[in-house]
Amino acid sequence: MDGLLIDSEQVWDDVRENLAHERGGRWHPGAQRAMMGMSSPEWSRYMHDSIGLGESPEEINRIVVERMVERYADGPPWIDGALDAVHRVAGLYTVGLASSSNRELIDLALAAGGIASLFRATVSSEEVARGKPAPDVYLEAMRRLGAEPASTAAIEDSSNGIRAAHAAGMRVIALPNAHYPPAPDALVLADAVIASPDELTPELVRD
Repeated sequence: MDGLLIDSEQVWDDVRENLAHERGGRWHPGAQRAMMGMSSPEWSRYMHDSIGLGESPEEINRIVVERMVERYADGPPWIDGALDAVHRVAGLYTVGLASSSNRELIDLALAAGGIASLFRATVSSEEVARGKPAPDVYLEAMRRLGAEPASTAAIEDSSNGIRAAHAAGMRVIALPNAHYPPAPDALVLADAVIASPDELTPELVRD
């Protein structure tokens, strides 16, 4: 969802960095990239252990999600063409969502975009044991959909997301994040690379 449907990775970055500065943490330029794909228990622990915030991981998570909800008050920052791409693909295939975002933010975004009913299953990585690059969130999404990896495609924007989908045995279509592009060693794992949601066609998914 983040970085693929909504242009939000830099919003997460801004919210976390501001919190780190407010609370005397040790923010560094690679922090957001390090946390991309982590589940909320994982990134809130990272903020506590590596960034040095004194609050508990649970409190860090609560504050960050609360501030993200505030940022979405006027609607999530949809990526151009993303909603059309969801409608286009969902017209032919069963669609699920495997996201590192928190459940509250997933439900908020999909409802705001009027696309919640198009997704047969949605999974937050906070609902599985490990976040991306582990395949857990994708495996759980496929379990809920009753789907097999060989007949499933994943659309991903980040290094850890591509690695997670590849590890789950899925066909991987990469749409590189404009702000945090995937590393070359991750991008090479993708079966196809596209430049915008407009290029996501049912034919590309099927191939």
